[in-house]
Amino acid sequence: MSREPDQDGMQRYRAVFISDVHLGTRGCQSRLVLDFLKRVDADTIYLVGDIVDAWRLKQGWYWPQEHNDVVQKLLRKVRKHARVVYIPGNHDEFLRDYYGVHFGGVEVMETTIHEGVDGRRYLVVHGDAFDLVVRHAKWLALFGDWAYDFALWVNTYLNHARRALGLTYWSLSQWAKLKVKHAVNFIGDFENALVTEAKKQGVDGIICGHIHHAAIRDIQGVRYMNCGDWVESCTALAETYDGEFILLSWPLQEEVSTTPVRIVEAEAA
Repeated sequence: MSREPDQDGMQRYRAVFISDVHLGTRGCQSRLVLDFLKRVDADTIYLVGDIVDAWRLKQGWYWPQEHNDVVQKLLRKVRKHARVVYIPGNHDEFLRDYYGVHFGGVEVMETTIHEGVDGRRYLVVHGDAFDLVVRHAKWLALFGDWAYDFALWVNTYLNHARRALGLTYWSLSQWAKLKVKHAVNFIGDFENALVTEAKKQGVDGIICGHIHHAAIRDIQGVRYMNCGDWVESCTALAETYDGEFILLSWPLQEEVSTTPVRIVEAEAA
């Protein structure tokens, strides 16, 4: 069971896993990331790749103060004795030259094993190594990245109109992921590839990001968990002090909630 906020308003967990923040892009929900970090604390914070988007920064510099504030907030967590582990993804692959190095106390690692309260072991990876498009056709991945940004741009104006009509937030790209056959197949193939890797590594589960699709599922006897993203869904994975893994969704609304919303997803065999 997740813990209620402490008297200081913080919601504390044994571990929190965050991926795909994409600092350096206009689509990054940095205001919500900051609010999340102000209200949620953990003994260990795993940054599961694509925290900084170097692909986008190479095309044009965009780094507002709010993005710098996110970095400073994470460094402050380290100073307050949280362990912070950074596992680079494909968008921040420049950090892959620094495995084993500490930056301001943040550990940069290729992969790591997280051991749960019950002793079960989970491989933590970003996940791009299991995406055939990224591995074998980077130009296509870059094109897909552009198309995703375009969908977010359309989404911004669409949701301005929806708010004017009193309607709630709606995500064009997330809808496409769940409705377009090739996108659905890609998600399934990605999950199965990661589950296969977990079996090879002899671990009980795998924790990843990359595809911006939060999930907790049991697949072929392996626990598959995806953190989601902080561009649209604004989700994070957390382990409570009694060993339960849950997904937290920070609300996409003008007035930010004081506590996260818990998502409980049906498990699929």
